[in-house]
Amino acid sequence: MPEAAELPTRREEAWRYSAVERLQGEALDDWREIDIAAGETTRETLVIADGENTRPTELHRWRVTVGEGATCELFAVLASAEYVRLEVEVTLHKGAHFELGGITVGGRETVREFVTRTVHVAPEATSNQTVRSVHWGHGTGNFLGNIDVVRDAQKTDAAQDFKGLLLEKGASVNAVPQLEIFADDVKCAHGASVGQMDENARFYMAARGLSPDLARRLLVQAFLGDALVALDDDDAREAMMQVALDKVDKAL
Repeated sequence: MPEAAELPTRREEAWRYSAVERLQGEALDDWREIDIAAGETTRETLVIADGENTRPTELHRWRVTVGEGATCELFAVLASAEYVRLEVEVTLHKGAHFELGGITVGGRETVREFVTRTVHVAPEATSNQTVRSVHWGHGTGNFLGNIDVVRDAQKTDAAQDFKGLLLEKGASVNAVPQLEIFADDVKCAHGASVGQMDENARFYMAARGLSPDLARRLLVQAFLGDALVALDDDDAREAMMQVALDKVDKAL
């Protein structure tokens, strides 16, 4: 069968804002399987940055099963490639926890996105997803997040929080949070907002002697920092933040 016939289209919800034309020749069925045993804690990080090993299209698809009382933490910075997508399907068993902290940054015509499906299949599991996007030029940042809570998954506590910052006209960010809940004793929340740089804050900082470039960098750093709050490794957090800030500094 020709590869083109297997490509997704933007009519599919999970690919609505994607650069599907860049998927030609990609292994769409290549999923990474991650199984976390009961009671264990696993942390995964992914950084897509400028470098000789970064391809024009970076497609990462992960299936994660989190056992009873186990924890999965995932932190990612998507800052390079013409099109980069991290897609994560998570299944949470009783008392399990899933934490996602994600950052997309980029300009030109790039598309960088997180796509998640979090399935609560048993009681008392929790999940928290925090994604921040900063884009300029004609860059696009996307977050499509689906939370499914089955009928027996009582005491579920799930949250998604997305914020986008547009540094120039022409850039865009898209958020599609979705909840499908069949249990009745749950806490599920999602929020999404998009805005521009706070000019009052920039004026305040300039009035105290900060240069425009430094003021912008500090405001961007504060904005992105929310996505990495749950990362308790200081060195890893600083390194990931540096990748994101370097991308902004080089472009503007």
